[in-house]
Amino acid sequence: MVVDIKLIKQLRDETQASVADCRVVLEEAKGNYEKAVELLKKKGIERAEKKATRETGQGLIESYIHQNGKVGVLVKVLCETDFVARTDDFKHLLHEIAMQIAAMNPKDVAALLKQEYIRDGSVTIENLIKQTIGKLGENIVVKEFSRFEI
Repeated sequence: MVVDIKLIKQLRDETQASVADCRVVLEEAKGNYEKAVELLKKKGIERAEKKATRETGQGLIESYIHQNGKVGVLVKVLCETDFVARTDDFKHLLHEIAMQIAAMNPKDVAALLKQEYIRDGSVTIENLIKQTIGKLGENIVVKEFSRFEI
């Protein structure tokens, strides 16, 4: 099946997946855009599971202060290389995790990973991380966090 280039571009713009991956999932989905998005997510999670044992020696610490100034978070998230740590996708993930911690007050990292993502209840934080792993191609681990509240 020949897939419309406009659909490939739209899927790439929305997901940041490679053009080749977009073309393949659109072909598998026989041009069904929604099904192609789901296939991309599934492939990203599968890639993430393959990378789960890789060592993470780089990363960033993100800080977040809620707008009322009464809740603050520090979170340390690790990845494999400093190159990935400097990407906008990685920084965005850290910010989203920090906001999640501020809003939901998980007791530890394991509890955080099982929580529903505040922006999309159909996705857990663990799956959000796996989607980013699939996109960036490196293992990503939430190492620790601290939440402060007045």
